[in-house]
Amino acid sequence: MKVRLLALALALAACGPVGAREQPDVRGRRVVAVATTGMVADVVAHVGAGRVDVVALMGPGVDPHLYKASEGDVSRLGDADVVFYNGLHLEARMGEVFERMGHYVNTVPVAEAVPEHLLHAPPDYEGQYDPHVWFDVSLWAYTVDAVADALVDLDPTHAAIYRGNAARYRDALSELDGYVQARVATLPREKRVLVTAHDAFGYFGSAYDFEVKGLQGISTVAEAGARDLQEVATLIAERRIPAVFIESSVPVRFVEALREAVRARGYEVALGGELYSDALGDPGAPEGTYAGMVRHNVDTIVNALGGEA
Repeated sequence: MKVRLLALALALAACGPVGAREQPDVRGRRVVAVATTGMVADVVAHVGAGRVDVVALMGPGVDPHLYKASEGDVSRLGDADVVFYNGLHLEARMGEVFERMGHYVNTVPVAEAVPEHLLHAPPDYEGQYDPHVWFDVSLWAYTVDAVADALVDLDPTHAAIYRGNAARYRDALSELDGYVQARVATLPREKRVLVTAHDAFGYFGSAYDFEVKGLQGISTVAEAGARDLQEVATLIAERRIPAVFIESSVPVRFVEALREAVRARGYEVALGGELYSDALGDPGAPEGTYAGMVRHNVDTIVNALGGEA
């Protein structure tokens, strides 16, 4: 793995100048941006509207924890004026490549703009922070200024465009956060138990007062153990939790095994629906945007657990 990463870093280095980073001259053309996930690309598209062409490396259903760069990705990264990625180890060892690239290409880990004291540091995640900050809309709003600052540094001639876009998008995110809170408020507190394929919803739980249980850990690299599955199955059966949820970027077999274990305890738990966790939905669909994904998720959760439609 390390050899492949080194080869990727060297290939990217060949695409641009080595040594002190030189800012490309973008005054007479559109900025070329690459983002890792759809969530990151969505922020860049909003802040850079009118000036930036952005492509996401990881499409619908792609798990960023397990992602490996293709030859096409190397070319896209090498041609980019700026690369935006989540950071906080979401992209696993690809993050090492982006750090190396920072010597000759603008690279921006947007989630690292969230103040450190607001980040989660789960004890079982090897001393690292939980990278899934986009599930708390108020935290994800911190990425807006990180993107705006990077674009202004790269293209100061059009700073007013980026600052104006950023202000409008922050307002939209504030409205979105209010929507989530209003939907959750229709669900009694004792019903706010969210069981999913992997532990991606910790920030959602903290922000919107949910107890969250994931079969896998923060990263999907490690599969759920039999003991973990049995413990969650017992919790569901004893507390009569009405539904569990699959995720678009995680194999369904984990949740199906959980439902079977619950069934063995004499209780039938429903499949509440599919949530978008580490990837957005299809382009052109409502879930293909960050706001659409958030609305889909909270509506699916609240409806399945017994909230008001």
